[in-house]
Amino acid sequence: MKIVIAPDSFKGSISSMDAALSIERGILHAYPQAETVLVPVADGGEGTMENLVAATGGHKTKVHVIDPLKKPFEAEFGVLGDQQTCIIEIAAASGLNLVSIGERNPLKATTYGTGQLIKAALDEGYRNFILALGGSATNDGGAGMLQALGVELKNSAGKELDVGGGELGQLQQLSTENFDPRIEESQFTIASDVENPFVGPTGATYVFGPQKGATEAMVKVLDANLLHFANKIEEKMGVRLHDSPGAGAAGGIGGAFQAFFPSTLRRGVDVVVEYARLEEQLENADLVITGEGQVDFQTAYGKTPMGVAQSAKAKNIPTIILAGSYEGKIDSLYQYGVIGVYSVMNKPMTLDQAMKDASLLLEKTAEQVCRTYFFNRAGDSL
Repeated sequence: MKIVIAPDSFKGSISSMDAALSIERGILHAYPQAETVLVPVADGGEGTMENLVAATGGHKTKVHVIDPLKKPFEAEFGVLGDQQTCIIEIAAASGLNLVSIGERNPLKATTYGTGQLIKAALDEGYRNFILALGGSATNDGGAGMLQALGVELKNSAGKELDVGGGELGQLQQLSTENFDPRIEESQFTIASDVENPFVGPTGATYVFGPQKGATEAMVKVLDANLLHFANKIEEKMGVRLHDSPGAGAAGGIGGAFQAFFPSTLRRGVDVVVEYARLEEQLENADLVITGEGQVDFQTAYGKTPMGVAQSAKAKNIPTIILAGSYEGKIDSLYQYGVIGVYSVMNKPMTLDQAMKDASLLLEKTAEQVCRTYFFNRAGDSL
């Protein structure tokens, strides 16, 4: 009996690898003779680099960069097991997790550190990139990243703009003369589930700005600045980002990739499934167990459990989802091969307690689910 275990992380609580190990312990309590295959996955957000490096036997490299508020620190990029593919998370150098709640300010937050990571990887000889766009603290349209790679953004006096989305309204001159030529020699796969355009009511600023610390007044300024930036980009590059799907990802850095990089936008979980070789691991499997912290109506729109279930269904393998909690309309999941969604909470408890006990709760729930699932299978005994 082969069971593939492919969960995402339970954010703020347990990593995808630790979640997979916990589920494995529960399975083996119920069914000691089971063959288990662990494939920790993600959907392109935080944890994507860690998961793919682990799944492919790759390694990580530390780089001195600046954080979203220009403070120096060390960030990492990953190299997959093929030793040719570099994976960079926007959150690694430009993430919301790097800025305390009281310091969050998208007028000043910059993606410059992400550009430094890309430059360091180029210096190491990498030309095939995966960029995971999730969890950014920024709303600068990728301007800081571009500056780190040689794009010149100057005001009417010919002075280089300071970093941050609040500066973009002063942009008058955009030059790519010194843009790193190695970019054109490279290929960038952009892993993102965000389809929001660059500007407007459904764009980067209005939808995601408030969670990054933007007040109502800041939102208006930032959206106007991104509109101005988009106009300048269209003049220079001939690419219209204003209403381009996905351009609003990670505070507009998705648009920078569309306009300045040889790039392909793909659903995050599809990228992870491919590079983690999930389909190969599914061969001859009898059951798949996946999971994440919160399952709701959004899960069916490309989050990790959905991507895993779709891959499993293509091989007629049933999928069970373990969740910290689930709510709302999740019936659409069942048409994609999901046979059950189970909360791991076994009694009334606070969120803090559930997060603290996540490992044990996953283990116990996996055990009970497997006892139930395999009890009536012909030829199997527990």
